[in-house]
Amino acid sequence: MHLIPCGRLRAAPRQAAREAPELGMASTTLSPDTLQRLADAGLDPVRLPRHVAIIMDGNGRWAQQRGLPRIEGHRRGVQSVRDTVEECCRLGIEQLTLFCLSVENWKRPQTELDFLMALLHQYLIAERAEIMEQNIRFTTIGRREGLTPRVLQEIEENIRVSGGNTGMVLCLAINYSGRAELVDSVRHLADLVRRGQLDPDSIDETTLSDALYTAGMPDPDLLIRTAGEMRISNFLLWQISYAELWMTPRCWPYFNPDALHEGLRDFAARERRFGGLK
Repeated sequence: MHLIPCGRLRAAPRQAAREAPELGMASTTLSPDTLQRLADAGLDPVRLPRHVAIIMDGNGRWAQQRGLPRIEGHRRGVQSVRDTVEECCRLGIEQLTLFCLSVENWKRPQTELDFLMALLHQYLIAERAEIMEQNIRFTTIGRREGLTPRVLQEIEENIRVSGGNTGMVLCLAINYSGRAELVDSVRHLADLVRRGQLDPDSIDETTLSDALYTAGMPDPDLLIRTAGEMRISNFLLWQISYAELWMTPRCWPYFNPDALHEGLRDFAARERRFGGLK
């Protein structure tokens, strides 16, 4: 889903794309339970990605393969969201970004869209207690247009109540489009130039990054896509420039902690050079 800067985070300044970001967390900062869970999954804490982004694909296909309505796939997908959020918290992942609804998804039948809005509204309320219990900081990226007032209300409430939490950041991309994000950011910078508040010659990568919906967030280190599709579908186009991509044939309702561990192990085995040499 895409919501325009609704409760933007201001984390550590974004690093230049050429610089290799620090991975994982020092083992001294992790609890014994987390270290044991990482060991059980065959994961090295210093080789974990800081930020994992997921394109949750295949809900409709999962349902249709079983002769069920598409909406049943979306309903089942909510459990995979819960499981993934919980497991990322347990493993010490710094940020998890989930692609919930794209701008292009508004082309779907109205009955399906109405169900998705109702499901999102229900999720935002039902997971609030878990967000607080897990010390999760909740935020969103995307455009507000098209979202129902009651969904926007619950989004704002989750952002408000979790604002002081210090654990994993959970970012939902709702009504989101990577191209739309870039257009909105360029329009914002153009307006600053027009008002005399920004010198166009001073615009660089950092200036643009700071104008994106994701300002202050670390770029994703790992992008996961389910259902076997080999495309990024207009998701975080600027931010994933140096992300590692991992695709799984599992449809999203079948995605579970074991699948997440598999993707994390694959990521840990890769050598990231960011354009340089070993």
